[in-house]
Amino acid sequence: MSPRNDEKKRVDAYIGLGANLGHRRDAIGRAIDAIGALPDIDVAAISDLYETPARFVEDQPDFINAAAHLTTSLSPHDLLDTLLAIEHAMGRKRQCERLEKGPRVIDLDILFYADRVIDDEGLTIPHPDLHNRRFVLEPLCDIAPEFVHPTLGKTVALLLETLGSASPK
Repeated sequence: MSPRNDEKKRVDAYIGLGANLGHRRDAIGRAIDAIGALPDIDVAAISDLYETPARFVEDQPDFINAAAHLTTSLSPHDLLDTLLAIEHAMGRKRQCERLEKGPRVIDLDILFYADRVIDDEGLTIPHPDLHNRRFVLEPLCDIAPEFVHPTLGKTVALLLETLGSASPK
């Protein structure tokens, strides 16, 4: 028996969440609620919340970071568009590259989309440099320690262990 036409194949995706303006924990919760309310996305798991100092532009408030495991029938680009729409609805204004690392009410990034590797003008998956970012790997390790990075061939747990304590948090 073949699947119905309206039943799309669902894939696992992992996203990073961050906020450092306003009620940071509430912002993470509102973003998760907005994502989970969508018909094409289910939230399978959410990491603990981590408070981390700003790393790239240090003269700003500390971040709350988390990761979520999603199952979705959306394509990678449609998932990105959906996350950007949620950011916009929550008040995020992506202005210019210089400010991308600055303060924000919410930041939603696709870390992994199944084992896909995408590098085009609008989207790079796996998220670039995630393997060097403790604030991404720690929450991701809560929910997907055995997930294997599709280009590095290492599990999330091994990437975190390899990062070591000497790297910036």
